[in-house]
Amino acid sequence: MAKKKLKIKIFDKEYALLVENEEIATELARYVDKVMQETKDELPDQNIQTIAVIAALNIAYDLFLEKNKFKEFSNLAIEKIKKIKLQANDSQLSIPST
Repeated sequence: MAKKKLKIKIFDKEYALLVENEEIATELARYVDKVMQETKDELPDQNIQTIAVIAALNIAYDLFLEKNKFKEFSNLAIEKIKKIKLQANDSQLSIPST
């Protein structure tokens, strides 16, 4: 997929990016901007660098939570698949041959 130039705005500053998917990049930029704005609202006296670092930590925390949810879901799915396979094997063993 060819990369396209995209201008995005985060925290009132414009950035030029090379992206493969403009829709995803735009959505990500909006999300980062939103987190930075929320951080600024919560910490109005902090400088931009502190706001950016705290916003990055908040985003990393959200990612961490989602990764753990996915890991738990995957483990649960694997356990259910194992049970289904065991039940299928057990039911095949109990079928009398003709």
